[in-house]
Amino acid sequence: MKKIIVGAVILFVAFVFTGCATILTGTHDTLHFSTDPEGAVVYKDGLKLCTTPCDVSMKRSLNSQYVTFKMDGYYTRMITLDQEFNVVSVINLGSLLGWAIDAATGSIMKYGLKSYEVPLDKKEETALKHPRKIEIDTQKKTINVYVKK
Repeated sequence: MKKIIVGAVILFVAFVFTGCATILTGTHDTLHFSTDPEGAVVYKDGLKLCTTPCDVSMKRSLNSQYVTFKMDGYYTRMITLDQEFNVVSVINLGSLLGWAIDAATGSIMKYGLKSYEVPLDKKEETALKHPRKIEIDTQKKTINVYVKK
């Protein structure tokens, strides 16, 4: 009888703690993005997420995650989101099913930083980018570029 009770307790514990990080910490983290200057568009995998400053719910993943910041007149910036091991996953102990569930949902990892401040560098405008007039003389093989003052 005692062996049956011990076996039942072991099975109960195994099922209760299966996918523990998924159950206890979820599969998403809320991340805050801000830029200097504000107003940049944040993209992940080519899809627009938001315009800075903003908060976004990001699904956890085992793979490295990148976001891109774009703003007219500024260079595009791409950053890697900081990820770290989610220690709550250790509660799975020897449960392969629990580890598999946490791996499939990405809950083995979590985002280490919850806030990102990204400085954007202004593009330097050159006069040749917006010329007032361009003359091409094929006889003399010259090009005259007239710029605004």
